[in-house]
Amino acid sequence: MHALKKFLASFHFITITVFCSLTMILFVVLTDLPSNKSLKDAKASVSPSLDSTRLSPLESFSKDTNDESFEIRGELLAGDTLSKSFQRHKVPPQTSSLVFEYLKQAIDFKKLRPGDRYSIRIDGNNELLRCVYKISALESYTIKYTDNGYRVERDKKFLETRKIRISGEVNTTLFNAFPDNIKTPRLVYSFADIFSSRIDFNTETKIGDSFDLIVEEYYLFGDFIGYGPIMAGKYERTNGELFEAFKYSPGKDLSGYFDRNGNELGASFLRSPVRIGRVSSRFSWRRKHPILGVVRQHLGVDLAAPYGTPIMAAADGKIVSLGTNGGFGKQIIIAHGNDYRTHYGHLSRFKKGLKTGSRVKQKQIIGYVGSTGLSTGPHLDYRVQHHGIFKNPFSVKYRPKSTLKENELAGLNDSISSLIPELYLDSSHSILAISSLTLEKDQQLTLL
Repeated sequence: MHALKKFLASFHFITITVFCSLTMILFVVLTDLPSNKSLKDAKASVSPSLDSTRLSPLESFSKDTNDESFEIRGELLAGDTLSKSFQRHKVPPQTSSLVFEYLKQAIDFKKLRPGDRYSIRIDGNNELLRCVYKISALESYTIKYTDNGYRVERDKKFLETRKIRISGEVNTTLFNAFPDNIKTPRLVYSFADIFSSRIDFNTETKIGDSFDLIVEEYYLFGDFIGYGPIMAGKYERTNGELFEAFKYSPGKDLSGYFDRNGNELGASFLRSPVRIGRVSSRFSWRRKHPILGVVRQHLGVDLAAPYGTPIMAAADGKIVSLGTNGGFGKQIIIAHGNDYRTHYGHLSRFKKGLKTGSRVKQKQIIGYVGSTGLSTGPHLDYRVQHHGIFKNPFSVKYRPKSTLKENELAGLNDSISSLIPELYLDSSHSILAISSLTLEKDQQLTLL
């Protein structure tokens, strides 16, 4: 026994143990190694490098498949056609022809855009198993094989909906008053648009003003997709003045935001044709010109904004002048009903496609802020003319677009009965409800 213990602790025993272990490992590796052909087959079964596009999982196919199927994913680049993209990603010609044949039934190829993505699964005989063409998170089309051959259809989308409440208090501007976790500035602009006929957020906001709004967020596979239209909102000024707005659609031809009394918030004219800006010069009968140095009338307001800021038409109308007009630089004049005219000066450029005689709708982009003509910096010179007389744009009282009566007003009250208490909840309430939504093939979802 003593001799055995001595042997186990010796260098000879350690050497024998290591040798035996290495021999066994080598034997296992050699017997498990596939042939060269097997290695080649293994490589062929691996899909090419995939991007991060999230597509729906592959479904089971009624068409025969084999283990050698593979997937090609691609994305349209600037200047691409679908054919050019397929060639770059080495999609087999017979597969390309089949995809073209069926996609053209659902998609206008003239409207394809950079960023469109596709996924094509092919079997070992270059037969198409499935193709998904993704235009956006909410719009994708699938070509797949069925008992009756191939077919293409728009995909259903299964969304999570979160009804949330957002609150804020103005310290500097409305834009800065929104919480940092707001996922798109379009939500701020949409809120400002709702009240644009009641409040000029360029001139009338005060420190201490507060606001609340209710809106729905949409999520797909846990990823934020966008905000739906604002459902309700309120803006309270420090002087106690309160504005409320509720989205309501009393009929096919009428949809908008109304107060509790049934007055539509959208008025015949916007109070400001620039969403977010700063008043750099007000309406005045005597003002010293900043460049000429002489005292003369300034029968409009100057709205300072970054170069290239979009300018909206203040109301529906017809362009009666579009071109260069002396000290006003590039200017547009629009004629409206009841002998109103609006003037927009110092533009950097006009919206493409507009000309004298063009009809424009309220909030339609007509041009962009610039500094043409006699100007010290980028701004919009905005003027309102009524019966030939210039008026202070911020003092003119405009009529509501419409007012609900009787049955329509009763319908509004029923529609907003649940929104009113939610709008006035304590500010700690952010998520009001969570639900699911199935977006069917023929349904559209409006997002901000």
